[in-house]
Amino acid sequence: MKIFSKLLLNFCIYYAKGINRIKTYFFLKNFKSAGKNLHFHFPYNHIQGLEYISIGNTCYIDKNFFLAAIDRHWDDRFSPEIKIGNNFYMQFNCQISAINKIIIGDNVIIGPRVIITDHSHGNITKEELSIHPVKRKLISKGPVIIGNNVWISAGVAILPNVTIGDNCIIGANSVVTKSFEKNSVIAGNPARLIRTL
Repeated sequence: MKIFSKLLLNFCIYYAKGINRIKTYFFLKNFKSAGKNLHFHFPYNHIQGLEYISIGNTCYIDKNFFLAAIDRHWDDRFSPEIKIGNNFYMQFNCQISAINKIIIGDNVIIGPRVIITDHSHGNITKEELSIHPVKRKLISKGPVIIGNNVWISAGVAILPNVTIGDNCIIGANSVVTKSFEKNSVIAGNPARLIRTL
């Protein structure tokens, strides 16, 4: 009985991995460009605009991801771009969404529950606050650029018009509202410089 249980468990694992590889293969055909050795874990929360998304070699994206390059919202049209470099690792429940541009360099690690976005729903004005948030126009104050060798810890939010330099470390639950130079350790809400490496 013990041997049978072990065999059944191994079969289930290999079956799940096989199904995942097949889904990934058909999924990758829709990207603007996609490298080799890519692993997407399903299920996902939302996928949109893969034709505007490029991804490099050796990338791992865990389950429940939200990946969207939004080219239209109500009557507005956009030209989004998402570019992810090589050796990219993103844990579960993360969101990357763009109407403008998000560029992520090589060797970037993203912890769970991270949000990276280059846009927001409307401006903070009296007129716009009277409109249902879903019906407000999407606006971008600028792109998000993340350099090479960056470690983004769990629960981080990176907001529009932010550049993160190479070799930065972003502490858990930080809200990044401004740019930081390379070799920075940053943390907090809003994020601030803790030290320079």
